[in-house]
Amino acid sequence: MRRRHLLQTAASAAFVPAMPAIVRAATNGVTDTEIRIGSTAAYSGPASAYGAIGRAHAATWQWFNDQGGIAGRKVKFLSYDDAYTPSKAIEQVRRLVEEDEVACLCNTLGTAANSGFMKYVNQKKIPHLFVGSGADKFQDPKNFPWTLGWQPSYRVEAQIFAKFILKDKPDAKIGILYQNDDFGKDYLNGFKDVFKDRFEKQVKPVSYEVTDATIDSQMITLHAAKPDALLTAATPKFAVQVIRKLVDMQWKVQHLLSNVSTSVGAVIEPAGADKSIGMISNTYYKDPSDPRWKDDPGIVQWRAVMTKYLPGADLNDAFYVYGSGAVLSMIATLKQCGNDFSRENLLKQATNLKNVEIPTLLPGIKLNTSPTNYHTIGQVQMMRWSGKSWDLFGDVLAGDAT
Repeated sequence: MRRRHLLQTAASAAFVPAMPAIVRAATNGVTDTEIRIGSTAAYSGPASAYGAIGRAHAATWQWFNDQGGIAGRKVKFLSYDDAYTPSKAIEQVRRLVEEDEVACLCNTLGTAANSGFMKYVNQKKIPHLFVGSGADKFQDPKNFPWTLGWQPSYRVEAQIFAKFILKDKPDAKIGILYQNDDFGKDYLNGFKDVFKDRFEKQVKPVSYEVTDATIDSQMITLHAAKPDALLTAATPKFAVQVIRKLVDMQWKVQHLLSNVSTSVGAVIEPAGADKSIGMISNTYYKDPSDPRWKDDPGIVQWRAVMTKYLPGADLNDAFYVYGSGAVLSMIATLKQCGNDFSRENLLKQATNLKNVEIPTLLPGIKLNTSPTNYHTIGQVQMMRWSGKSWDLFGDVLAGDAT
């Protein structure tokens, strides 16, 4: 049998006899003692840095179970490797739904992967909650009512970046390096929202494929356009390359980086902390490498959980904070469910979150959803890399409704 990567927290230390298949199916992933929740992540492949997210999921669920779980039940968490490949993601999600009979999916990673199985899980009426992508398509309650986003929309992030650049220089020319998929194209759409008919004149977009070995040729093309600012809308592997290439080219340009690649442990340190000074991005969760959060109760608790359940993890890697925050959002949803963990009620509660505070999110940023608003987190704060940490500045910002 083909080997599969599986992370799983135990439902209970005691042996629980298997229920008959017909009863298991009828309960939709929930028994009197467990709730089965599934996910996929890139534990291998070109975006394997995101594997930290899946490992943080598993550790946080294990902590939750050791705290007693919910309503007499423990969470049985199953997470499979999709290698950041849509075809594998579809296969693994089918396995979670049809073989493991999960009650819901939580924080499945990646724009292309989630795009591949979104229609399937909506047809099956499987709650597809807190998607691990900011693509705007995952926040569409009219067409995909069972799919709910989590992080701020990439399109909204791009709107905020565009306004930030134009505030001081209305005639600025901007170069954009973007991944050629829904993830990257949302950044173009966000800039078009702000620039409108000036987009073609002031913005130079250049794409790369996730299978590319390097972005060297794209950087040469962008440099030739002589932009005043450069936005890198890229996953960690390519973000590292861009930072290094800017130094190699001796190209001094205002550099903005998408928030999916701001992890100090996974991006900044591998690229060279001194090479990133002055770079601008934004965030919505606390950076564990930032001294300001050293004694913050949320980060202190997060650090304790990671140390106990994930010994040896790089606690400067913000992807572990991201993954834990998504699980804490799911836990808040479970707590609203009372004793009804049906798929219908899981979706109902996830889409009725009101000012929910998650200890790993920045102060002032809360979860808010409704049956017509699937933008779970709609705010960010700007930050600048100092050489040692990301320094927050300005107010908490929101983009335009899309």
